[in-house]
Amino acid sequence: MRSRLGVTPRLARWLYTLTIYLLSPLIWWRVWREWAPTHPRRERLGLIGVSGDRPRLWLHAASVGEVVTATPLIRALLDDHPDHDLVITTMTATGAERVRQTFGDRVSHHFLPLDFPGSARRFITRLKPRLAIIAETELWPNLLATCQRRNVPVVVANGRLSAGAFRLYQRFGALSRGMLETIAWIGAKSAVDSERFQTLGALPSRVAVTGALKFDLDVDDATREASRQLRTSWGARPVWVAGSIHPGEDEQILEAHALLRRHLPTALLILVPRHPQRFEEVHARCLDAGEAVLRLSARPTLTDATTLLLGDTMGDLMKLYGCADIAFVGGSLTPIGGHNLLEPAALGVAVVSGPYLDNLREIADILAQSDARVEVEDGQELGEALVALLSDDERRHRLGEAGRAVVAANRGALARTRRAITAQLAASTEH
Repeated sequence: MRSRLGVTPRLARWLYTLTIYLLSPLIWWRVWREWAPTHPRRERLGLIGVSGDRPRLWLHAASVGEVVTATPLIRALLDDHPDHDLVITTMTATGAERVRQTFGDRVSHHFLPLDFPGSARRFITRLKPRLAIIAETELWPNLLATCQRRNVPVVVANGRLSAGAFRLYQRFGALSRGMLETIAWIGAKSAVDSERFQTLGALPSRVAVTGALKFDLDVDDATREASRQLRTSWGARPVWVAGSIHPGEDEQILEAHALLRRHLPTALLILVPRHPQRFEEVHARCLDAGEAVLRLSARPTLTDATTLLLGDTMGDLMKLYGCADIAFVGGSLTPIGGHNLLEPAALGVAVVSGPYLDNLREIADILAQSDARVEVEDGQELGEALVALLSDDERRHRLGEAGRAVVAANRGALARTRRAITAQLAASTEH
């Protein structure tokens, strides 16, 4: 089928491939920084090493957020298919580190190859997966085309399309349609996401609304105990966490903390930047703001004089949320689109966010409608909300319990996704 401009999906993919070849110096510059000592950069060209003869399942999760969301599904795949090896790919080094910390040697990890035709072909030829599972919606045209040619069924778990992503995919209609027509099954996060996928070209019979995998978040006992021990060691003082903080939010977080400390001088802020590349920059900014800062990576002993703990480690955000009276979830005071509101909610911690939540609008609305989220516009409003909530134990407790109830009431996406994956594996075996 041709687009209105007469472009077929095949021609669109040829033009896309030409474009990425022309942009390859910039692409290489961008991914050169995303590496790990245990993973040679040649993996970006599909040159991965594999061993063993067992059948393989492949799951792709772009970065830390997607790995966190997919963690219950990864655990389920290990339980459901013990006769298969599970291979996880990420685009980022932080995602790779999260896979290592969470699963150790229970899974294999590689970096996803760049979407050049040869790289995609080498990757799939070496990996030979029985099934490809994409967490959320990072779709690469040449990789999907290679899977189709090699008879590797592809499923999308927790599929979502924000309004911005939907508009972008619409601009490249023929390319989007060509990708989506190759996908065997899409588990859409919501009815809105389902409609958007179908508008772009996904076959209606292959799209199902599963709900959000984020609701199936499981907080293990070890994390809860680590949170309890940390909080006990800090004594009886107000604690709030600002998690997944982006550029443009640091100053607003520090403004809010300064306002809070004028009312509650013993209050402690745990500030966790989203990206480790910013740890040094944020540390310097906190010192410039006059905060008495310690760094989590140094395993410090906090004193009454400590006003701010910088979360400069990877994989500890859930543990830190568990220490908090209030959690502010970042990426929401600037137009990033927000991060996982359900992590603190699952712990019964009162949730505060900014207004920019396009990446998880349905979840944000459910929390707000259930009186389980407070929304603020800027650092001043955030500070005022912190003062109000930390001065009202009953309201703060109700907010946290409402969030916990929302998470519990909306579970189920994991079970629906597991059933679909099992069915796709059975169908691929028959063929």
